[in-house]
Amino acid sequence: MDEKVVTMAQKDLLRISVIGRVIAGTTSAKEAANAQGVSLRQIRRQIRTFREKGAEGLIHGNRGCASLRRTPETVRSQVHKLMKERYADYNTSHIRDELAREHNIHLSYATVARLRAELDQPSPRKHRVRQHRQRRERAEREGQFVQVDGSDHNWLEGRGPRLTLIAFVDDATGKLLGGVFRDEEDAMGYMQVLDAICRTYGLPQTLYSDRHTIFQSPKKATLEQKLSGEQPLSHFGRTLHRLGIVRIAAQSPQAKGRVERVFGTLQDRLVKELRSCGACSLEDANRVLGEYIPRHNQRFGRAPADSEAAFSPWPVGLSPEHVFACHY
Repeated sequence: MDEKVVTMAQKDLLRISVIGRVIAGTTSAKEAANAQGVSLRQIRRQIRTFREKGAEGLIHGNRGCASLRRTPETVRSQVHKLMKERYADYNTSHIRDELAREHNIHLSYATVARLRAELDQPSPRKHRVRQHRQRRERAEREGQFVQVDGSDHNWLEGRGPRLTLIAFVDDATGKLLGGVFRDEEDAMGYMQVLDAICRTYGLPQTLYSDRHTIFQSPKKATLEQKLSGEQPLSHFGRTLHRLGIVRIAAQSPQAKGRVERVFGTLQDRLVKELRSCGACSLEDANRVLGEYIPRHNQRFGRAPADSEAAFSPWPVGLSPEHVFACHY
């Protein structure tokens, strides 16, 4: 018969020594209680247990036993293998999401972090301490304020051409309303995404963009335009004007903080999604993007302060094919 080995800490040895002296009559129960910082009643329970079960009875019954909440070894081995072979450059939160979605393994963030630490595999994304500053409050209603921008990035990691992602992000919910990959940032890409948003949700009230010539014409106003208060319009600017959508120009990249942070997430997660699906062309990238956007919104979207959407219905008498086009 195997002998049970019980590990004792210094605190356990001190408790056994004190209770032994009380039983031997060299120390009073009150002095033992003061020495251990417990009540007199607790000391009397320890004396009774010591007499019935010996020194081992003063050790917690779960000492040396594996936790019932411990992740099974088969799951730990599977996760370790996936971390080394497939998710080595994924951040911890992304690994947790992929384990649940792809492998039906549901673990807490802390558990995934511990399993990663066992492999001595640090997260590729460093957590920066946020600078204390006051952020602008979000818009209250979905469709009230939409940030737009384009991101030129090595989305396909060399498997195909370098692409630009054009994205529209709702300020109230953080949702990705729409996006498209293009060979370069151009007016037709923005028109294509806005067309899809108008058909799916309705017309947003305000677009917040940078001062790229796609949004505002570089031409100077003529004398007639100055007298009438008009400004030269780009092709996309003319589209917004016909739809009654207000455009606000950002004065710095930091002012478009929410869309910039979304691009940071996409350049981490979407790049890996494109890799996993083997995307190597513009067409492949847009197909994967269409499948990814609903999952992104489910993971990162939030409820607006006001549940009533601010999108407007399509104007009667306007043809989308005529509006979303370049006119010369």
